[in-house]
Amino acid sequence: MCKNLIDKAPLTSPLIIFNRTTKRATDLSSQLPPGKSTVVTSIEEAVSGSDIIFTCVGDDKAILATIETAVKGNVREKLFVDCSTVHPDTTNGLAKTLESHGAEFVACPVFGAPAMADSGSLVCVLAGPHALVAKVKPYTTGVMGRAVIDFSDQPAGKATLLKIIGNTFILNMVETLSEGHAVAEKAGLGVDNLHSFIETMFPGPYTAYSERMRSGDYYRREEPLFAVDLARKDAGHALALASSVGAKLKDVEVADAHLAEVQKYMGARGDISSIYGAVRQENGLEFEN
Repeated sequence: MCKNLIDKAPLTSPLIIFNRTTKRATDLSSQLPPGKSTVVTSIEEAVSGSDIIFTCVGDDKAILATIETAVKGNVREKLFVDCSTVHPDTTNGLAKTLESHGAEFVACPVFGAPAMADSGSLVCVLAGPHALVAKVKPYTTGVMGRAVIDFSDQPAGKATLLKIIGNTFILNMVETLSEGHAVAEKAGLGVDNLHSFIETMFPGPYTAYSERMRSGDYYRREEPLFAVDLARKDAGHALALASSVGAKLKDVEVADAHLAEVQKYMGARGDISSIYGAVRQENGLEFEN
């Protein structure tokens, strides 16, 4: 996302980069064009030198702590754009906190794997006052993303509500593929034959996840693309949201139980695609194919 902001966005000064792990920020900056970015070591320094602040962290606790630190300084008329996947109540709370300190806020959760972020192909969901959403759009389509879902003049939490519900589609897709691959192997169809069907009928994410399963990427990868801990966080938010309105997400319950087994087997290395290993074990196969 940072590279695309530098390469394609209408920036008039170097991009300021902050990460809670400073080495990650310096490593990223070293990969960017010389003179186009600068690394800072505190949230306060990042905010004070910026007009628009993009945040993207792993969970609700982290974004709440980030904004709590940010508002200790002068944030008047600064625009905060949060791309984190968090509970919609958290998002609405961020909007209230920032607005009470004279700042502006737009929610901008994104759909897409890391490769889509690298290629500027994310789908950005924007929610907040129309005028503020308009300020953010020059940094989305054609820069960080390929498309925008525009929720202008809707509460900021509507964007993360869509993100949480949307992520259940991804979770259910991985669960369905995992079960299909396991049964195809045991029934004698074979995973290669099943994959031929998937890539013909469902090109795109289904095919990509199917390939990760049959190739063994789901357990070989050292750095997860969609970490099991974050997947369980999202599943937990979805289940809580459903429960709060008297609904059920039974597919998500099944997938979350498999994610729990992935955590036990792989720890933090586990990926959402590692559900396949848990399903294999459940069906009398080895976790690794």
